Amino acid sequence: MEIEIFEEKENKIFNRNEVRFYINYEGEATPNIIDVKNRLVAQLDSKKDLVIVDTIDPYYGEPKALGYAKVYATKEDVEYIESESVLLKNQEPETEEEAEEAEEVEEEAEEEAEEAEEE
Repeated sequence: MEIEIFEEKENKIFNRNEVRFYINYEGEATPNIIDVKNRLVAQLDSKKDLVIVDTIDPYYGEPKALGYAKVYATKEDVEYIESESVLLKNQEPETEEEAEEAEEVEEEAEEEAEEAEEE
């Protein structure tokens, strides 16, 4: 997968840079947002939590796609401006251990809530 940035524009109102790029992925499946985000982070020399991949639009019948991403200056700007759904689709998937720990914490909280209701 190759990423070719063809436009980089500063947006002072939202305190971010907006990046448009082509993705060439000949012989591969259409890349997912996380893979593209990781490549952009390396190419733009930025931090993972400051890069938001907004769209990836594949061309019909070609191993090529057009993408749009936003690179914010601070984590606070990302959290204030971006919607929760966009943040979720740009989030790394949890490992099995983290998922198990989260389930255990949820179960304990439910048990404590049930005990509090009984009293």
